[in-house]
Formats: sequence, C-alpha cells, structure tokens
Amino acid sequence: MPGAAEPIQLGALSVRFHVDADESGGSVSIFECEVPADARMPAPHSHDEFDETVFGLDGVTTFTVGAAQTDLTPGEALFIPRRVIHGFRNGGEADARFLAVISPGLLGSGYFREVADVIAGGGPPDVERIGEVMRRHGLTPAPPA
Repeated sequence: MPGAAEPIQLGALSVRFHVDADESGGSVSIFECEVPADARMPAPHSHDEFDETVFGLDGVTTFTVGAAQTDLTPGEALFIPRRVIHGFRNGGEADARFLAVISPGLLGSGYFREVADVIAGGGPPDVERIGEVMRRHGLTPAPPA
C-alpha cells in the first residue's frame, strides 16, 4: 500500500494526501492539513456534492460551520455537511493538524495543486482565479460578509 504523498504547500497551510480520490475510485479522499499558529486560512466556502469529517490530531483548529463555532482538539471529530458554509483558523500560539475525510471522494489532490499554482504566481493571490478553480472542483466560495 502506498504511503502518504508529498505535501502540497498552500501559503502557510500544508496538505498531505493519504488516500486520493482516484485511488479509492471516488468513494473517499483522506488528507492531513497542517495549520501553523496564527496563520491566515482559506476563505469560507461550501462543498456542492460531498461531506467532510475532520478529526483533530494536534493543537486547536477553530472551525465555523454555518453559525456554529467549534474548537477542534486532538481526538475530537466534526462533521461538515455539503452545502453548508464553513471555514477554519488557528488563532493560537501552537501549530495544529487535522485529518479530513471527504465522502464521496470527489475532491482530490488536483484541486490543491491547482490552487497552489495560482498562489505561487507571485504577488497577492488572484482571488478570481482561485474562485474558478474552486467552482471547477465542486466548491462554492462564500459571498463576502
């Protein structure tokens, strides 16, 4: 069985796939996300056709799902249903890490690699291009607050 893939760097975040969508025939995707202390996180979004369950591994990651805010700590799990706007941050002083399970496995490493390519373009991130990548992979950016 293959080991974890090389990490994909998305600004301060790092994503490492353990099971990619194509490996499972689209039934599931599993990846780890490293969230540095006090790092800026991705924009709130929703998933059109898949659910996400996150498991705390290290530190504290604060998730906002709909109107509810939850501090995800090691050993805890949080279910994020499709079409519910959510986001996360690490406002603490210690790095955090969580495991994400996407079901069905409609989101794979290709999404994160495409976003990483946009971010690596230099200068401020091209929000419009990132939005295009998100929509192409079944994510919907949240409207501005």
